[in-house]
Amino acid sequence: MPQTLRSIWRLITIARTLRQHDALAFLREADLKPGLISILRLLASSESEGRPGEKLTRALTDLGPSFIKLGQVLSTRADLIGEGMAEDLSALQDRLPPFSAEEARDTIETEMGQPLDQVFTEFDDTPLSAASIAQVHFAVTREGAPVAVKVLRPGIERAFERDLRFFTWLAGLAESTQPRLRRFRPREVVDLFARQVRLEMDLRMEAAAASELRENFRDDPSYRTPDVDWERTSQRVLTMERLQGTPLDDRAALVAAGHDLEGILAKAAEIFFKQVFRDGFFHGDQHPGNMFVDENGRIVAVDFGIMGRLDHRTRAFLADMLIATLARDYRRLAEVHIEAGFLPRGPEVETFAQALRSVCEPIMGKPLAEISFARLLAQLLQLTESFDMPVQPSLLILQKNMLIAEGISRLLVPGLNIWTLAQPMIEDWVRDNRSPEAKLRHTTEAWLERLQRLPDTLDDLEEAARNLSSSGVQIDPRSLQAMNGSRGTSHRQIGVLWWTIAVLALALVVVAGWG
Repeated sequence: MPQTLRSIWRLITIARTLRQHDALAFLREADLKPGLISILRLLASSESEGRPGEKLTRALTDLGPSFIKLGQVLSTRADLIGEGMAEDLSALQDRLPPFSAEEARDTIETEMGQPLDQVFTEFDDTPLSAASIAQVHFAVTREGAPVAVKVLRPGIERAFERDLRFFTWLAGLAESTQPRLRRFRPREVVDLFARQVRLEMDLRMEAAAASELRENFRDDPSYRTPDVDWERTSQRVLTMERLQGTPLDDRAALVAAGHDLEGILAKAAEIFFKQVFRDGFFHGDQHPGNMFVDENGRIVAVDFGIMGRLDHRTRAFLADMLIATLARDYRRLAEVHIEAGFLPRGPEVETFAQALRSVCEPIMGKPLAEISFARLLAQLLQLTESFDMPVQPSLLILQKNMLIAEGISRLLVPGLNIWTLAQPMIEDWVRDNRSPEAKLRHTTEAWLERLQRLPDTLDDLEEAARNLSSSGVQIDPRSLQAMNGSRGTSHRQIGVLWWTIAVLALALVVVAGWG
């Protein structure tokens, strides 16, 4: 059956499930053509209760792994689907019936190339958890180390590739037949989803993420991530140190264990700050099921399939945005978006500044406990959509994690805003990275990096010229000589620039000393 016919049949099957849950209701709010609205009215039931997002959540759960994952990706796109819908979809639980222990054992033996009893002396056939892509079993290595073993579902790669083809076809159909849906960028959402899922289905990538995060916090006594057992890890099997603790959102159990709740939140705020601002590499799925507190009061993280990265430029944008927001300087806040490349310079900057004021002013003067900085960031990102500005996906993952962190904070210590605990660290980072001296230092470092690449670039140009000459394109020998001469001149220029940089460095030292 051709792909189009298969996709149409699949679409009919999906529509039947959506109808059962009245989950087509959310499409009626998408400003579609009247004819399509009439069809949706015929298909949709009026018996199901709940908000459109809640109905869609139930339908996606019934549709299975690929749709659960797609809903989770959409839950990070409040800028596209609205804050209410995104919040409802964030309730999607990635829990499915487990596959058999025999299949898990077969996968491990195939991946390791030896019988299971040569890999583990103990293997618990009952999985600790079963998700859409993999499930986790406890085991003990031959060296006696207790470990957690993550095993991919049999055939999951083929199943997801089939669904990805369908999602791609559906996104193309939506963009070509429904221009109003283009603002939701369906192709972009599907591409993001495909990249994320393919990374999650290679457990070596998750192992590498866990290893990098562990390295970043190797000397930090407040945070712990599991060590990777690389000898027993492959594309379809991930073996890690077994870590356990009290779930971060279980207030009663934490109190019973004698933990200081405000101290836990202070650690959580510091860890979050270090991941985002210090390292630019953060855990992208910090829901309570992945976060624990061990007996020593350390915060423990597991499951590293979704990670976020922020380059220094984006971190600087976040810091500058925070400074301008706190100063209620909306013109400056708009200029920060221009400097970040989100908004072209022009008369529209004044309109954007006005829009920023409309979002920020309502929260000014309120008690910190009543302010959700995650929702503020979400509203700012939604404004970028209104002005047709691109948004970095990692910022959306960051906003979702901030929302989760705020929810846990208010659950553990009502009335405390977790970001007030991180404020001194953010202020120090701003002082060290966004002061005039710091900006000059970063500019100097950027020029140094460019200069270090210059000789290699000149060598490449000279090699390209030789290749052109040898392939039959004639180049006057005098031209090559001129090129060599210019290279010598460039080296002399580099020497002058090195002296200039040295003077700048000396100036920085003097300024720092006077400061």
